[in-house]
Amino acid sequence: MSMIRDLRAAVRPSRPSLRKDTGAYDATRDPSTPSAVVDCAVYRDGRRVETDQQLSPHEAMRQVRRDGGFVWIGLHEPSEAEFSGIAGEFGLHPLAVEDAVQAHQRPKLERYDDSLFTVFKTIHYVEHDELTANSEIVETGEVMCFTGRDFFITVRHGGQGSLRALRHRLQDDPELLAKGPSAVLHSIADHVVDGYVAVADAVQDDIDEVETEVFTPGRGGKVSRGVDSARIYQLKREVLEFKRAVAPLLRPMQLLSERPMRLVDPDIQKYFRDVADHLARVQEQVLGFDELLNSILQANLAQASVAQNEDMRKITSWAAIIAVPTMVCGVYGMNFDYMPETHWKLGYPVIMAITGVICLGIHRTLKRNGWL
Repeated sequence: MSMIRDLRAAVRPSRPSLRKDTGAYDATRDPSTPSAVVDCAVYRDGRRVETDQQLSPHEAMRQVRRDGGFVWIGLHEPSEAEFSGIAGEFGLHPLAVEDAVQAHQRPKLERYDDSLFTVFKTIHYVEHDELTANSEIVETGEVMCFTGRDFFITVRHGGQGSLRALRHRLQDDPELLAKGPSAVLHSIADHVVDGYVAVADAVQDDIDEVETEVFTPGRGGKVSRGVDSARIYQLKREVLEFKRAVAPLLRPMQLLSERPMRLVDPDIQKYFRDVADHLARVQEQVLGFDELLNSILQANLAQASVAQNEDMRKITSWAAIIAVPTMVCGVYGMNFDYMPETHWKLGYPVIMAITGVICLGIHRTLKRNGWL
């Protein structure tokens, strides 16, 4: 089927943008609708049903029950009062509603009698000119999805992760949208994972930069003194945040791809396997980041230790050289009447020459052994 063969091209952009997109959907809100609703539309036969003004969730669901199709409602950070009416209208489970309102949830998939509740963590790469100990590298948000037989509800938290472009792209492919809410769920999952891939590539560049600095030789080919360890720790913390978004999502994607579900169209279900595969590769990459940063941190600390040892050897070497004239001066500084060479005209230059030769010999010996 041509629609199935072209599914990936329809829902996946060539390269997700790392630029922050905070815009709302292009829709004029009706004063009677909750302020958290940024778009509410009815889709029938894969096409958006055009209306003179934005529908309220109640009106949209009434049209769907009367004429068929499904309703897609997008909300941004709704309060409990704003979401309670929608939850009652669509019969959403109270536990899922509580999670959707409170946010800060772990990525997961929960199945209820007549709906699926899915939580995605969105990741946005924060552009920066220079990596510092306080740099914020990744910014997280959340997209929660309620998938039903004739409705699809998205609840978005955070300033990034807008689904506006995705909605417009899906509206340009009515054959795909005709598959129902499960097609939208797959598109969002695919969109989120594509974002992970883009962020992973950007984080890889930051890690490569730190790794290069750590292993670049110092002046004269000497061992580098490393970089600020706080920068590496900060990078590890950001990678850990990335890992918390990626790792828990793998199991839900595998369940959506492997277990038949009556709310997921069979033609769409097989494509969740591709999303799970991409997610698994990102997870492996993130785990590799963590291990590599551990190695870089250990190498950086080892280099700092080696540099300190070199400093101590130089200090010790110069102390040994200075000990010779100190000893000679200490001897001849004693107030004795009978001292060798004290009344000899050449005594002073001879003693100074002997002291200089001894110091020069010690210096050359230490230099040859690499201590200076």
